[in-house]
Amino acid sequence: MRKQFAIIGMGRFGSSVARTLSQLGFEVMAIDSREDTVQEISSIVTHAVQADSTDEEALRALGIRNFDVVVVAIGEDIQASILTTLILKEMGIPTVVVKAVNDLHGKVLKKIGADKVVYPERDMGQRVAHHLISSNIVDYIELSADYSIVEIKVSKQLVGKSLIQLDIRAKYGCNVIAIKQNDKLIIPPSAEEILRSEDILVLVGKNSNLQAFEVTFAE
Repeated sequence: MRKQFAIIGMGRFGSSVARTLSQLGFEVMAIDSREDTVQEISSIVTHAVQADSTDEEALRALGIRNFDVVVVAIGEDIQASILTTLILKEMGIPTVVVKAVNDLHGKVLKKIGADKVVYPERDMGQRVAHHLISSNIVDYIELSADYSIVEIKVSKQLVGKSLIQLDIRAKYGCNVIAIKQNDKLIIPPSAEEILRSEDILVLVGKNSNLQAFEVTFAE
């Protein structure tokens, strides 16, 4: 079953994460306290709701506990960000990812249980969205509007198979340009190269093709 995401706070960062996840075909609930912002994103995501994320009962009523990942992308209101994170962790959300405005804010978030803290000036919304899809995504670098490079850990489905068996180029339209094996980098890898569980594939291709590959082999 595919992951379900809830994004709280539809500022520039939150809406970027929500848009990217929606474009990748995932179910996304967007939550914001401002009605106009909710209206703007409603045609893009699965559900868009106006709610106060510091109100535990309101979050329960939205069925927030049914989501695999909740991203707290609240803007400058640090108190609301911290309180929302605390509520979500106490409710037992499996993964809570929180936007921090500075290092001190980030330290507090980690202390109260945030699973991942991101800094918008360091992590673009699109890159974060790709990391959320699968724990196997190591890095995601945009080369242009249409092409990117992605580093992805070899998933269980790929272990023990050779590149020629997988035929990634023909099936997904992506090119394996390198394989990372611990400190060793194989460039270019041979078609007979057998993939191991510790390996990292470095792929280049169209964003749509890379996204299809990511989703297919997400863990």
